[in-house]
Amino acid sequence: MVRPAILQFMAVRVTVLGSGSKGNSTLIASSRTRILVDAGLSCRETFKRIRQVGEDPCAIDAIVISHEHSDHVCGLPVLARKLKIPVFMSGPTNDAWDRGCREQNTHLDCLELFAAGHNWLIGDISVNSFTVPHDAADPVAFAFRAEGVKVCIVTDLGYMPTNVREQIRGCDVLMIESNHDLEMLRIGPYPWSVKQRVMSRVGHLSNAALAEFFANDYDGGAAYVVLAHLSEQNNHPEIAREAAERALEPRRNLLHNRLVLASQSQALEPITL
Repeated sequence: MVRPAILQFMAVRVTVLGSGSKGNSTLIASSRTRILVDAGLSCRETFKRIRQVGEDPCAIDAIVISHEHSDHVCGLPVLARKLKIPVFMSGPTNDAWDRGCREQNTHLDCLELFAAGHNWLIGDISVNSFTVPHDAADPVAFAFRAEGVKVCIVTDLGYMPTNVREQIRGCDVLMIESNHDLEMLRIGPYPWSVKQRVMSRVGHLSNAALAEFFANDYDGGAAYVVLAHLSEQNNHPEIAREAAERALEPRRNLLHNRLVLASQSQALEPITL
């Protein structure tokens, strides 16, 4: 398949294919390499959304997995078999995924294990994994560097520890969780045990916690900030947007940077730098 000319000369392109509790997947592309970050959508849906944004699914070079929860891996076995490409995940994540999928074939022909904190190259893209606080076996987030651009994807974390704050400094694109509004969660339909889990330090980042980070620790360097993994039950896009914008308001020099919201139901317009 011949790629459109506009893609042949691009630098780095970030496309959020879907983000939320029903499935997460993002495509990171340089001029020579394509990496799928998480595989939480079905193979059919992943292929459809990739084609909708002008990419070729068969051009993907590798898949990297952040953790074993189903909204990040449910499409992985079929995708890996169809594409016949390397899959990178940590050893504990692979073990936990295998244990949790007893009725599903989790064999991967080209599995590459890494340790959290490890850096490696996929094509011309540098991948840095770092630990995040979440209730999974060995959850990580990722920083990608290619052609002078740094992209961080940081979702599924209960709070913002020092290591995460340091890792995301100097981003050009920051995709970060803004999962729930605390009041909506408290009065919402979830059982109390689930509410406790979501609000815990190994749960999900709230709008308020992200706003605190933006107000006090964010370096303001990203050309694009993507609010991701919004809860459909316990959040609303405009509530999340307002909380983030309010936190950034005193730092007026940052307001020229774009704030966008990831969607569960469709791919975002690609971000190209």
